[in-house]
Amino acid sequence: MKAIIMAGGEGTRLRPLTCGRPKPMMPVVNRPMMEHIVDLLKRHGINEIGVTLQYLPDAIRDYFGSGSEFGVHMRYYVEKVPLGTAGSVKNAQQFLDETFVVISGDALTDLDLSQAMEFHRQKGAMATLVLTPVDCPLEYGVVITDQDGRVTQFLEKPGWGEVFSDTVNTGIYILEPEVLNYFEPGQKFDFSKDLFPLLLKEKQPLYGTVLAGYWCDIGNLQQYVQAHQDCLTGKAAIKIPGTEIAPGIWIGENTRIDREAQINGPVLIGDNCLIGPGAVIDAYSVIGNGCMVQEQATLKRSVVWDNVYIGPKSAIRGAVIGSRVKVNANAAVYEGSVVGSDSVLKERCLLKPDVKLWPGKVVETGATVGSSLVWGTAKSRSLFGIEGITGLTNIDITPEFACRLGAAHGSNLGIAARVGVSSDSYAASRMIKKALICGLQSAGAEVLDFGDGITPMHRFAVRTYNCQAGLHVRLSSQRSDKLNILFTDAKGANISRGQERKIENTLAREDFRRVEARQIKPVRTVEGVAQSYARDLIKDINADILKQNRPHLTLLYDRANLEHIVSTALSALGIAADNLDLPRESGITHHWSAYEELLSDLTRAVREKGSAAGAIIDPNGDRLIIVDGQGNVISEDKLTALISLIILKEQAGPVIVPVTAPRAIDELARRYKGTVIRTKTSQQDFINKIMNHGFQTDGQLQRYLMNFDALSALLRIIDFCARKGLTLQELVAEIPDFFLHKREVQVPWEAKGRVIRKLIEEQSGKLELLDGVKVYHPNGWALVLPDPEEPVCRLFTEGLNMEIAEELTDLYTRKINEIAGA
Repeated sequence: MKAIIMAGGEGTRLRPLTCGRPKPMMPVVNRPMMEHIVDLLKRHGINEIGVTLQYLPDAIRDYFGSGSEFGVHMRYYVEKVPLGTAGSVKNAQQFLDETFVVISGDALTDLDLSQAMEFHRQKGAMATLVLTPVDCPLEYGVVITDQDGRVTQFLEKPGWGEVFSDTVNTGIYILEPEVLNYFEPGQKFDFSKDLFPLLLKEKQPLYGTVLAGYWCDIGNLQQYVQAHQDCLTGKAAIKIPGTEIAPGIWIGENTRIDREAQINGPVLIGDNCLIGPGAVIDAYSVIGNGCMVQEQATLKRSVVWDNVYIGPKSAIRGAVIGSRVKVNANAAVYEGSVVGSDSVLKERCLLKPDVKLWPGKVVETGATVGSSLVWGTAKSRSLFGIEGITGLTNIDITPEFACRLGAAHGSNLGIAARVGVSSDSYAASRMIKKALICGLQSAGAEVLDFGDGITPMHRFAVRTYNCQAGLHVRLSSQRSDKLNILFTDAKGANISRGQERKIENTLAREDFRRVEARQIKPVRTVEGVAQSYARDLIKDINADILKQNRPHLTLLYDRANLEHIVSTALSALGIAADNLDLPRESGITHHWSAYEELLSDLTRAVREKGSAAGAIIDPNGDRLIIVDGQGNVISEDKLTALISLIILKEQAGPVIVPVTAPRAIDELARRYKGTVIRTKTSQQDFINKIMNHGFQTDGQLQRYLMNFDALSALLRIIDFCARKGLTLQELVAEIPDFFLHKREVQVPWEAKGRVIRKLIEEQSGKLELLDGVKVYHPNGWALVLPDPEEPVCRLFTEGLNMEIAEELTDLYTRKINEIAGA
């Protein structure tokens, strides 16, 4: 016997899941619906299968091919125009030269087809309808038969007043070839509306057999979710892929589940998945192949398709998540919601119940979505953030993306432009660096590979080797699952916003320059860059005095990225140091916060060892916390003031600090007859101002880069103390007391502009608009700064004492909330 699978349905009631995917290819327990139908036919001895196609036919044809991988032989018949159920089967009439089965490719069933075929043979039927009882027959074709099984009456989708039976047409038919002779090729004809009433009218042998078992039409999203639950509970006798490692818990191949994760069956987790510590996968959840569920994320009664990323502490409740969706940290999706494939839910966003998100949409950070999103694009507000491009490693920033990004950057540079590329020592960063290099080469750039190193080393190398541009790849020290790509100009400074926009536009248009094969330049590997950088760090430091004093330091830093640079510099200066480095797991970098948590251990070690100072150095070499010999902590604003004090005491020119820096620096400038230049808070503006000034001061650039080079700052502070015969605590004591307070205030994206405008309009005193709105008060100041990446305003205040600073913070928090809520 042969069979026809009708697989032309669009599944409009299942949108957005069927946008770009035919309904028969929607997965049920991680396999396309139609694959379950193929298995059913095969179990009942039917190996010759024709498939009628209309909507997105290639998706089905490419998946099943000839059918050999599924143990059957398949051929395909594509409708050019809709011809109805019978009209589509008529296209396969030449194939259908014996009794055949017609079955839908987008239903789920375990009905006994052999029983139906035997009934058909016994009755000598021309057509046999497979019937099944249902609780609510309103959405189906109701069929009534006599005691012999002969059809006497049927009605399509009756009202309750018309219901005369609970046995409905399943859309599964056993037919003889001659039924196709009742209408012409190309004629729009339907089995239930046209053919069967005609056979009934002509008193042909039309039968119906009622079969017990499972059958679900999966006509809407609720039925789709229910079908998964029916499979997991055994109500539907459907083969579930994977190994049942415990009752009701099926796990696919190469899937890793952290021992601290909680799995409450019945649950199916597909192949090549990763379930993180503290994650909870609750009953009736199905997770597709290649998914990542991060720490403390929770899934309950949800269906997740393939290659989905579910971030830390996110919550999915009774929802369906399409393929390649990114659900970032602390996001929540509630009952009945559907997220179309390739969408992005950013941090802390929320989808209310029954929201449908069409494919390729982006929900911004902190946003609440209360109604469905159909139109729009997947473009984020901006590709570039506070510092370069940052995203989840191998989720947002993939090799494919990096290659295109490299091509976009190279296309905006001249052919044969020299580009210096480096990364930290971690495998993920090296992988992305290689992909960036491929893209740059394709656009004709000459690439210099500086190898492994830290951010300040990269800036130094770009200048030293006369590059027109640079790219440095590093794992984020704030979150080890994120990666950052820093773009630098010929000076080693961050590129301008104008250059960022050019790269974004080129990437969006995919308007890449492709050079001829002879113009593709080989990558030039530059050896010894880290050592050259270390030598440059110490070239104007007084090594003789340091060797005489032999100061002892207690340090905390990432050996993987910093050891070769730190050891080279310290040994050349005769400085002894102990490293209290965190224990390192292979391939894992520690958060900056993990180092900060060891600050008390560092201060205790400094006191016990009698060290001149202690320091925590950021894994990227950017940030620094210093501890003086008495165990007092010098970080952030205090460190900025300390660096400013040294520059002022050396009479080395103006002090360049961000607008958030304390007024104590102005007091120091008056004391030492210096000047203060304030910049915007972004690292881009801050470092560019320093670079522009440093290049005009005959080799004094390193002195000004102390704010961005942790190791340089540490060495120069120790060098200054040794030359002046001061302890670090004595030097810090010269800084006047100051009282700063900071807070984040949640502000919706759409309210940020209104907040800034209203604050400007309402103030009658002195305002400064260099960056955000800075309002001066008799006893202090307050700065309101909209964040470019988060739905927040950052609030900085300073007062004559901490009580005043906190009062100003509270005052402006109320003002912001009142304006944002207006």
